[in-house]
Amino acid sequence: MDLRDMVVGEGKGEALLDHQLDQQVFHIRMANSAGRREAASLLLKKMYGWRGYSVEPGTIPSPNKITLFAETGGNTVGTMSLCLDSTGMGLPADENYRDKLDELRSEQRRLCEPSRLAIDKGVSKRVFAALIHISYIYAHNIHGYTDYIIEVNPRHVMFYKRMLGFRNFGGQRDCTRVGAPAVLLRLELDYMGEQIRKFGGQMEQHDAAERSFYPYFFPRWDEPGITGRLVEGKT
Repeated sequence: MDLRDMVVGEGKGEALLDHQLDQQVFHIRMANSAGRREAASLLLKKMYGWRGYSVEPGTIPSPNKITLFAETGGNTVGTMSLCLDSTGMGLPADENYRDKLDELRSEQRRLCEPSRLAIDKGVSKRVFAALIHISYIYAHNIHGYTDYIIEVNPRHVMFYKRMLGFRNFGGQRDCTRVGAPAVLLRLELDYMGEQIRKFGGQMEQHDAAERSFYPYFFPRWDEPGITGRLVEGKT
């Protein structure tokens, strides 16, 4: 499937998801127009720039990438992109970790890479969880991808391990795209599915000992409806 065919609410102003949580209304939409991609790119520049990282503009569509963004009150407050591995295009992480990714490809694993994640300050944890959960549904439930691969700054490794269950998969290397060191992490999407089924939708009643983000994900019974909206969005 050409991801350029993946359009949700184009021309109708519809949100993929609307939620009022923690007294904060937010909408998740697909960045399927130049204006929406520009808004997502501006948030990236804002959140990465103050840390001293360089980030390339993300306003040009790619056939193997989708971009989601969250907005509230007309402001973009969260964004992430998801690249799907494909013959001839590969993933951004191939630039620094091609040898490690090829190991998984040789095992017939289907890889995808969440990237360009940015969440504005003071935003509900549910925004982060919603972006990740929708990308999981799109990659795993609809298209059968098996693994997330991410490059993260060494300072953020424990966050992704603790909050989502990522594991080490490659040692520290220089990430040429952002001009900073990076570590390669891997997450099997079957594991993510298990955690969603166990904890999803339990934000208010989950055990305080559960420190992950999974209680902030949607409950498992919401997935068919979200999946349907994603599928119906194809032109």
